[in-house]
Order: sequence, then structure tokens, then C-alpha cells
Amino acid sequence: MRLFILGGTGSIGSAVVQASIRRGHEVLALARSDVAAAWLGEAGATPVLGDMAAPEPWALRLPPLDAVIHTACDFSTAMGEIDRRLLAVLLPALATQPKRPRFIYTGGGWLFGATGNNIATESTPFRPLSAFRWMVPNLTRILEAPEVDGIVIHPAMVYAGDGGVFQRLARDAIERDAVRVVESESVRWPLVHSDDLAVLYALALEGAPARSSYIGAAVDGLAIGRIARALARRYGTRRLEPQVIPANAIVAELGEWARGYALDQQLSGAKARRALGWAPKHLDPEGEIAGLP
Repeated sequence: MRLFILGGTGSIGSAVVQASIRRGHEVLALARSDVAAAWLGEAGATPVLGDMAAPEPWALRLPPLDAVIHTACDFSTAMGEIDRRLLAVLLPALATQPKRPRFIYTGGGWLFGATGNNIATESTPFRPLSAFRWMVPNLTRILEAPEVDGIVIHPAMVYAGDGGVFQRLARDAIERDAVRVVESESVRWPLVHSDDLAVLYALALEGAPARSSYIGAAVDGLAIGRIARALARRYGTRRLEPQVIPANAIVAELGEWARGYALDQQLSGAKARRALGWAPKHLDPEGEIAGLP
């Protein structure tokens, strides 16, 4: 297939680019900078120069496509408006394609809110954080759009070694006396390695029916204190016990979206396993952290 990927140099998109190329697909990806374009070229993709926040110049010049995969989000206060504008321009442009393309849209686990001891599935009602409320009508638009065959993937917290969602914790482990966790070290995070998540995108691209959605969670929920302690051990942090900080402190540091770090969540990836044959391989984040070079 010929794919166009948005967010192809991000933590999710870069893994999707590489997995798609390995599976024999032709990949085009949006590049906002020369650095991004260079990375995409080295990975084997064709960069399309442009900015997601200004889609008009490039969206109307896209070649014939089989699919679009949207993994981009800048986590700014304008992210909702940027995404709405993107879809307002891109969907009509895709309507002019020779055949109706597939469109995989990235939702997110934080749309389900705190689940506590319950494990959310694709049928669980959304209770999104206020910072991501805009995403619900946008993903609904994709699923209902006549211009495309829409599919939605809701990633859990995405990591790779000590990167991705673990990056901030790893930086604490290296630079501070203790790793900071938000609200409580018993807060559970559903987790997925970026390589496993990229395989899920590929499986959805190649075999999921239109208007379907899937949660990408390899680990239903793991107490964040266990991850913090694993990183503290790996990097020889002076204090093994995590430092608990309030949600308002991380919000002040990173923005309102970061309130999601305090959500006690469990998410199920059973539907993706059952319906698409997804078989994630990274099921022991603590062991992977211990084995880091």
C-alpha cells in the first residue's frame, strides 16, 4: 500500500513508519523541518514538506493514496483547533482520491478517564480529560466520514526502554535525588511498547473493518511506583522511594494535558488480540528497564 503518515517522527509515528516499511508498504510522511525530512529519508520514507497546522499547501497536492495514518499531536493549548482544521482540509482533499482511502486516527487512553479497579474496553463510555475533550468529536467524525474508511486506535501509555512516557521519569532518575510520581505511586498506567503498538497499526491497516476501534494496551495497568523504582535502581538514584507530587505541580510544569499522569487506569487490549491477531511481545517493562545498557 501507499501510506501517508502524519506525526511520522514522533514516539508513535516513527515506529509506525519503520514497521510499515518493513512490511513492504510505500511510506510518505509529513515533515515540518529539514531535520525531520532527513530522518524520514534515512528511514526509507518519502518526506512531504509541510506543517500540520497549515494543511492547505500540502493536503491538496497529495498523490494517490491507499491509506492515511494520523499519529500527530503537539500537546499545545492549540492542539484541538489544529486537529479540527487539519480534518476540515484533509477529508475533502481525500474525497478526490481515485479510491476511498483507509484513515487510521489516533485517539488515546486518557479519553476513558480514571477506571480504578475496572478495566476499560472499546465499549466503555468516554470520560475524557478536559484538555483532550476535542478529540471525541474528531474521532467520531473519522469513523462516520464518507470520504474514508475510518479506524481508531487508542494507545495506552507508550514507552520504549526508558523513552516515551518513561522519559521524564528517567530524567528524574538521572538528575534528581528521587523519581517524581503524580498523586500516588499506586496510580496504575496501562502500557504498550512503541514497537508492539506499531504492529497493531499495521494489522489494523491491513485487516480491520471500517468504523472499528481498538485499544492498544499490552499491559492492562502497572503501578507507576514500580516503574519509578525500576528506573531509580537502574540509574543508581540516591533515593529508591519515589517522590509523590500533586497533579497541579506537573500541570504547572508541562500544561493542563499532563493531568493525565494522575489517572489511575486499566485498559484492555483483548479486542485487538482477538480480532486482529495482535500479539505484543513487550510484557515486562520493569525487566526491560533493568536490562538497559
